[in-house]
Amino acid sequence: MKNHNLPDTQNTTDIRNVVINEVGIKDIMHPINFINREQESCSTVANFTMTVGLPSEVKGTHMSRFVEVLNEVECSFSAQNFLDLVKTVAQKLNSDSAHIVVNFPFFRKKSAPISGVESLMDYHVTLCGAVENEEVDLSLKVVVPVTSLCPCSKSISKYGAHNQRSHITIEAKATKGYDLYIEDLIDLAEEKASCGLFAILKREDEKVVTERAYDNPAFVEDVVRDIALELNQNEKIGYYTLESENFESIHNHSAYALIRNHK
Repeated sequence: MKNHNLPDTQNTTDIRNVVINEVGIKDIMHPINFINREQESCSTVANFTMTVGLPSEVKGTHMSRFVEVLNEVECSFSAQNFLDLVKTVAQKLNSDSAHIVVNFPFFRKKSAPISGVESLMDYHVTLCGAVENEEVDLSLKVVVPVTSLCPCSKSISKYGAHNQRSHITIEAKATKGYDLYIEDLIDLAEEKASCGLFAILKREDEKVVTERAYDNPAFVEDVVRDIALELNQNEKIGYYTLESENFESIHNHSAYALIRNHK
């Protein structure tokens, strides 16, 4: 039986007159269904950080309400309607501002280049959504693992060239009126790398991807510049941060490059 006589301490008045910009819960795991570009539902597990702004006169926020939002209905969203969840949090906690950062592995089916065998590749995705005084902001971020092959090694060696696994990270915001999909960013990163990665490769596939990388050598600088040219010409994208990190196979350090652009 619900006891209505229990005090609501969080809702009492605070006399220190200090606004808290963000208060809430951090690192809560919850199952989600992410709706991909093809409008298919992809089940995964996500890590949420959920906060709201707290007025100077209110002592505390109601932490349990964040969890209630995740559990009230099936947690299902796409990049295009993720801000609806952020708005729900703001309404549930009676706040003018709310922020949600969600991280999750996104799985995508890929076919090997020759055998056609299908397997799932995983990509790390982050959505950052904010609502403040009815203004909204959303960014998409994805880490794409690829292969890179060193042009210098290829040019100076009689045979072979050293290659490495690399991470291309693209964080972008859509221009107002346009939709931006995680798959768009993945496709671009894999296209500009020496070669993409696959979870399963048969021998005939290994030959092809090895030779493909050899035929497409690229410095870390080449990768970010090639991707940046495409992003600069894409009217859907209003802002981006682009990084590439090569986990070097002949050095005990990474090669790294970053381009940031407010269009």
